[in-house]
Amino acid sequence: MAYLRAADFYLAQCHFCHTVSKVDGSGELFCPVCDSRVSLRNRRSLSRSWAWLLTATCFYIPANILPVATIAKLSDNQPDTIFSGIMRLLHEGMWPLAAIVFIASIFVPLLKLVVLFWLLISIHEGSNWRPEDRALFYRVTEFVGRWSMVDIFVIAILAALIQFGELAYVEVGAGSLAFALLVITTMFAAHSFDPRLIWDACEKREHK
Repeated sequence: MAYLRAADFYLAQCHFCHTVSKVDGSGELFCPVCDSRVSLRNRRSLSRSWAWLLTATCFYIPANILPVATIAKLSDNQPDTIFSGIMRLLHEGMWPLAAIVFIASIFVPLLKLVVLFWLLISIHEGSNWRPEDRALFYRVTEFVGRWSMVDIFVIAILAALIQFGELAYVEVGAGSLAFALLVITTMFAAHSFDPRLIWDACEKREHK
């Protein structure tokens, strides 16, 4: 099945303000609204996405195995990873909050990594499998990823202290830094990815 592409009509959308403009013969121009550079395709999109994605993957493991915070009560220090923080919330009966922390801190980052790996590999393989669905997966992934903020699980762990009723304080651990870098790098990986390449791969497969 052949698809009509905006590039065939020299139309390009600004990546920042989403204004659609007609580019010249060079394939580039500056957006008339926000003055950002607009091109038919983002140069080095795949290489940048791969670089950010592999970096994010490296941060995912330490973000989940290193302590994100240490809860100190008098002489008792209890370092908590994301998972142990979730278990602490469950033990305190805070099921909804534990579910939010699990989804935002474990499930969503992993889902973003898997979907982005899948999209990049499908483009390299020239897959023409359901491009509409793959483009939708990308948009949903980019939107949901904005809610994977480091303060979500930090606030959740702090909220668990309310149940203790004792003098306590929290020291932020190395896992918090790793998680923050994970969120940032996955956002950059998604932002660097050019979803228009999904349709280009279909076009190349049609001409083979």
